[in-house]
Amino acid sequence: MELLAHCEDGELDLSDAISRIETITTDPHLTREILDTAEMRGVIERDGGLVRPTNGVHVRFQRDVVSRDGEFTCQRCGADISTGYFVQFDAGEHGPFGSSCIRKVLGRA
Repeated sequence: MELLAHCEDGELDLSDAISRIETITTDPHLTREILDTAEMRGVIERDGGLVRPTNGVHVRFQRDVVSRDGEFTCQRCGADISTGYFVQFDAGEHGPFGSSCIRKVLGRA
């Protein structure tokens, strides 16, 4: 839910929101549960095919994303990467992502 709550976009297409959730799980039932729980807790609002974060707080790349060198597999696209980018949330770390995928996950691409 934190990934949706800290979305930089004012609104997302439902498919974009699902794409971000799929960096955590590809189980359609769990994806639906995450969306329903986020809406119930007031983290997002849904209107048809749109999802809107309600808190207006987004991830700051310099503060909330750390990079590490090593051997990683991008959690979004599955590519082998030598530098992994990890998003720091209160609930824990999310990643690794490659340099282009981290931007897509955070809504900057």
